[in-house]
Amino acid sequence: MTSIASLRKSYERAELDEQASHADPMLQFDRWLQEAIQSEVPEPNAMTLATVGSDLRPSTRVVLIKGFDARGIVWFTNYESRKGKALAGNPYAALQFHWVELERVVRIEGVVEKVSDEESDAYFHSRPLDSRIGAWASPQSEVIPGRTLLVTNAAKYAAQFLLQPPRPPHWGGYRLKPDQWEFWQGRKSRLHDRLRYSQGTDGAWLRERLAP
Repeated sequence: MTSIASLRKSYERAELDEQASHADPMLQFDRWLQEAIQSEVPEPNAMTLATVGSDLRPSTRVVLIKGFDARGIVWFTNYESRKGKALAGNPYAALQFHWVELERVVRIEGVVEKVSDEESDAYFHSRPLDSRIGAWASPQSEVIPGRTLLVTNAAKYAAQFLLQPPRPPHWGGYRLKPDQWEFWQGRKSRLHDRLRYSQGTDGAWLRERLAP
């Protein structure tokens, strides 16, 4: 059996320095995301979302980024899920992208808010029909007796809504408004590059190098 402690990897693909990086972290993120897409890494849009509930227990799960602009990072989910309930009580969260093949990590922290109903409606109606039915069929994060419940619910809502299921009131988008970013580039000898961007009260971004 291979010892986990003995696993090693040398990171030598690229570098990240202050002069080559954007002063605006959103533009730096856009650059790295486009490079991840063009490099055809598996699911470049997958990100880990970390929340902390009222019980002060942190939890993580993988969600998919569905949009971003100067206002922040957007994803969609069930508002009544564990993450939705956590965000209702504590709107601060963290996101992480890990593009293994590029030896890169992006960490983002900030406050989360719901997107507008218009944004949620527009994205919901762009989804495949099965996904729209699924949003009705699954009581996300609740204990269920078995998969049969999901199949039964899907059949029920498919018959009820036919080809035009409306957006469920418990489903929609969130936007994380970043106030801190970190860009991590793996480097040889574990002397990795880490650039942190912190937003001041004036909205300006302070870029600093962190020790690996």
